[in-house]
Amino acid sequence: MSGSGEELRLPEDPYLWLEEVDGEDALAWVRARSAETLGRAEADPAWQALRAEILEVLDSDARIPLVTEHDGLLYNLWRDAAHPRGLWRRTTLAEYRTDAPAWETLLDVDALGAAEGEPWVWAGAVGLPPTYERWLIQLSRGGADAVVVRELDLPSRRWVEDGFRLPEAKQDVAWIDEDTLYVATDTGPGSLTTSGYPRTVRRWRRGTPLAAAELVHEGEPDDVAVAAEQDHTPGFPRGLVVRAIDFYRAERFLIRDGALVRIPIPESAELQLARETALIELRDPWEVDGRTWPEGALLATDLDALLAGRPVIEPLFLPDDRSALRAVVRTRSHLVLVLLDDVRNRVEILTRGPAGWDRSPLPDLPELATVSVEAVDADRSDALWITIADPLTPATLHRQEIGGAREALKGSPAFFDATGLTLTRHVATSADGTPIPYVVTGPRDLAADGSHPVLLYGYGGFEVSLLPAYSGTIGRAWLAHGGVHVVANIRGGGEYGPRWHRAALREERPRAFEDFAAVARDLVARGITTPSRLGIQGGSNGGLLVGSVLTRDPELLGAVVCQVPLLDMLRYHRLLAGASWMAEYGDPDDPADRAYLESWSPYANVSPERRYPPLLLLTSTRDDRVHPGHARKMAARMLALGHDVTYWENMEGGHGGAAENRQLATMQALAWGFLRERLARGG
Repeated sequence: MSGSGEELRLPEDPYLWLEEVDGEDALAWVRARSAETLGRAEADPAWQALRAEILEVLDSDARIPLVTEHDGLLYNLWRDAAHPRGLWRRTTLAEYRTDAPAWETLLDVDALGAAEGEPWVWAGAVGLPPTYERWLIQLSRGGADAVVVRELDLPSRRWVEDGFRLPEAKQDVAWIDEDTLYVATDTGPGSLTTSGYPRTVRRWRRGTPLAAAELVHEGEPDDVAVAAEQDHTPGFPRGLVVRAIDFYRAERFLIRDGALVRIPIPESAELQLARETALIELRDPWEVDGRTWPEGALLATDLDALLAGRPVIEPLFLPDDRSALRAVVRTRSHLVLVLLDDVRNRVEILTRGPAGWDRSPLPDLPELATVSVEAVDADRSDALWITIADPLTPATLHRQEIGGAREALKGSPAFFDATGLTLTRHVATSADGTPIPYVVTGPRDLAADGSHPVLLYGYGGFEVSLLPAYSGTIGRAWLAHGGVHVVANIRGGGEYGPRWHRAALREERPRAFEDFAAVARDLVARGITTPSRLGIQGGSNGGLLVGSVLTRDPELLGAVVCQVPLLDMLRYHRLLAGASWMAEYGDPDDPADRAYLESWSPYANVSPERRYPPLLLLTSTRDDRVHPGHARKMAARMLALGHDVTYWENMEGGHGGAAENRQLATMQALAWGFLRERLARGG
């Protein structure tokens, strides 16, 4: 906040009324704009066919039913045309290996919503180890982040009478034992942070009122959140409290003998406990006993020695300028490191031996693809789930015992004909000379005549890495119609570790915009496309990206799709969860931060004099993470200035924009229909 203690005076905003999420006037404006957009689309038979084609992909029974394993059973949440809100179900591994597994239905979300008259959306379930007979079911109204929590007895398929229940809130729950929970939730005035998340965590005993639950820890009002979890690893039961100071800094405490013991690691580091070992992933350099370990490193040490102030550090991964750690996966006897080498996949298996950690590669992984690795059951097994896909190769789900053969269990069908298409990797040069890699999916014989409609996608924030993935909807709606799809690995992401992220943090955010624009220019320079046939797309932080490029470099573009975006960077911290992202963007109430935020805030930089490419804005009324007011106000301001803006707001959906496949098909059809129309005719 401002050091003066006084709120900075912001320029008058004539569209503040659109920030009233459920305000009568605001919703009337939303309904009018959305009805106009949808009415125009639905009058076009080609658009109707496009939506049906997308919905066919989303509802396909041939999709892979992704699972998690608990106590030897495989659990899945399945949505299709008959169950748009989802069936929570389970099966055995033997059944799952068959072409048509027999599933046992545990909860029908559609039936529950119909019976209770609520638009319930599945938001997750927390099971109690080791038997997983009791579950805390989380349900969201319309897809929001706020959820209700109910206790389900799985053997009887009944809600537990007088069981654990929590009303709607942004909250976090964890089992301690059958009769005790850690609960971080809204318990009244003073219990939430300025970001709208819990600032207290309590130990709640069955049969007692929540108001009487024992306070475990209380954070500060300006923290992001406080939460607690219980480690149920056999032989290592322990509670862990996390106080998130901001998006990238946290204090972590072990609960021992009823007291909190601070774990002495840097606030910016990530921590994972693996039995007696503490795994520490560094976001900043850390000096220990005269040696400085670099940012991006993964270190191991004995937890008790760490707590005693005598850690013996073992480096498990030390990055170079082109490598980064994506994930650390723990199994019963091994650690699995999922790495990127120059945005190419590499996976290593680490095993503790007499002389330290032995390592071996996980072979036969494609370089240009999305590779996901998860433990089947970290406490009982050394098996892994491995999912592999690239833009032209449908996903395959494998199961592999470390050291054993890889078994392909399920494969997604090909939703489009990829004959004649290929992946190519290129590098653009940003304004400051930094090389920016990107991957192109398009025709094998791509003529350098500028004739191709191209969609450029990016994110560039929060250390999120983008990798080429398979999408049946992109294939059917875009690639099959001659379109080219491009994924850019711009700064702000995590493709090259923390330094790549930090390079576009706060006042350096324009580096991400410059990187994205550099890729756009490179696509034109290579003759792949022309500005009038180049579209860009991004959502959430990616919506800020494309909104900023729209206002900074409109001459580069033929069309823009901006989804659930941040756009008003002078007020984002006052809207819903916005305050939690000030470590990423800056504090608009600090005059120094406000100066640079104002220079690239899309909403603040719309001009009546400049000519902008057509813009499609998509958001959700029930998005309680990124406020729909961002998209609403941007649309209103640009429309008032005579710019070409199309707007649609789904009344459900949360931050994902859609609560079920039919809504998602509509949203995606609006985007692809808009791009096909505008880029085919060159703007």
